[in-house]
Amino acid sequence: STRLQKIEEINGELSKKLKEEDEDCSGKRLENGFNTIVLGGNFNTLFDNLFGEERVDIRDDGNSMTLTLDEYCGSGIVSKNEYLYGRFDMKVKLVPGNSAGTVTAYYLSSVGAKHDEIDIEFLGNLTGDPYLLSTNVYADGNGGREVQFYLWFDPTEDYHTYSIDWNPDRIIILVDDIPIRVMLNRQSIGVPFPTKRPMRVYTTLWNGDSWATRWGEVKIDLSNAPFVAGFKNFKANACIANQGQIENCKGFNGGKNRGLDTESKRNMKKILSKWVVYDYCADLRRYAHGLPYECRKENLLQFE
Repeated sequence: STRLQKIEEINGELSKKLKEEDEDCSGKRLENGFNTIVLGGNFNTLFDNLFGEERVDIRDDGNSMTLTLDEYCGSGIVSKNEYLYGRFDMKVKLVPGNSAGTVTAYYLSSVGAKHDEIDIEFLGNLTGDPYLLSTNVYADGNGGREVQFYLWFDPTEDYHTYSIDWNPDRIIILVDDIPIRVMLNRQSIGVPFPTKRPMRVYTTLWNGDSWATRWGEVKIDLSNAPFVAGFKNFKANACIANQGQIENCKGFNGGKNRGLDTESKRNMKKILSKWVVYDYCADLRRYAHGLPYECRKENLLQFE
């Protein structure tokens, strides 16, 4: 895809840069038996431009940022560091009004044919129609694990916190600290899970009208440009694994992610009962010859 090609291009440039200089990360840096851990976050010091540089506006001493999509180009940033496991939080305020065709994305990704990726994507819609929050997980180049939600609030009116909590046992995706999705590590039954490829953090706003809104039926209306999304208070408690140095990250659990407590399970069940729009594990048309292995009844675990 075009996005993956762009990721691979920027990764090549960043790899050269990483060899030339020691990364200067904002926030507190700890040595704790793992590779250097980054706590806190700053858009100026933790990220590089990915594309549309003049459309990236970083303010408030690096603590807040807007990305703009106009009739010519979108914009995006990518983390200087690669991480293997951690908790990543970002406050996001989405494009208001007629946002059909726009994609606001906040995700982790490695590169290469067998890349890993953990996606949070916000798919725009016509004025008055809800945004679609699309989540997906790639491991060893295998994706197709989409779970999509409507949000229970207007994400354009104020900032809300979206989080990815990734450790060797599970991935939890949260909205305002409410878990909406848990993916357990089921490598023991042959299900791929991201455990060995460090990933960078990406934040982008771009034109995805070939597929984003009603499967591409509704196109972006560029007369409404520029489209602007806001981001602030990025936080990362994550293990840095630059240039493939993963050994010391293998047991890292930056979010204290040991599964869901009773209240979290209750909250997640409410979300799943009311706000799920699509779940790949329930798509019998797509998987007419059998659901993915982790979705089959004998292998399906309750979220932990």
